[in-house]
Amino acid sequence: MAEISTIARPYAQAVFDLAKEQKKLKAWSETLSLLSQVVEDDAVKSVINDSKVLDTDREKLILDICKKNINKEGENFIKLLIENKRLLILPFISEAFENLKANEEGSVTANIVVATKITKKETDEIIKNLEKKLNKKIEVTVEIDQSILGGSLITVGDTVIDASVKGQLESLAFSMKA
Repeated sequence: MAEISTIARPYAQAVFDLAKEQKKLKAWSETLSLLSQVVEDDAVKSVINDSKVLDTDREKLILDICKKNINKEGENFIKLLIENKRLLILPFISEAFENLKANEEGSVTANIVVATKITKKETDEIIKNLEKKLNKKIEVTVEIDQSILGGSLITVGDTVIDASVKGQLESLAFSMKA
């Protein structure tokens, strides 16, 4: 997945720069969200993956589905992604774009992974500490992953705060080998 986000990032940055220049961040956000939903559809995905389908047919399919919901620049972006065989990374491009947009607007999204459900009070405390540390408004998503055993794993953009039991055990094991 890290490789996919590395591929998606330059596309997201280019779209973000264009959207910012034209003061159309919200419009591009909606366009990328729509396009992501379209390419994640199983029927559309099978057409995208079918080597017998011509690129012009892929383009026609996506543009027909989106109809009047995307502008000429959105159409050109679709053509570029088809030409570069990058249609299926649209959800990653959209996610990277949203992170750039949130950062521009002074907020960032944090993903908190915990082993067991946490209370609203605990979530609010984490948000408060992150906002203080990063000096930005934090929007948060919480996931439960029992494989981390305990503690938390917090990701904000490219920053990872690993306070999980699993992470600490792996770190300890690594230091014992060294």
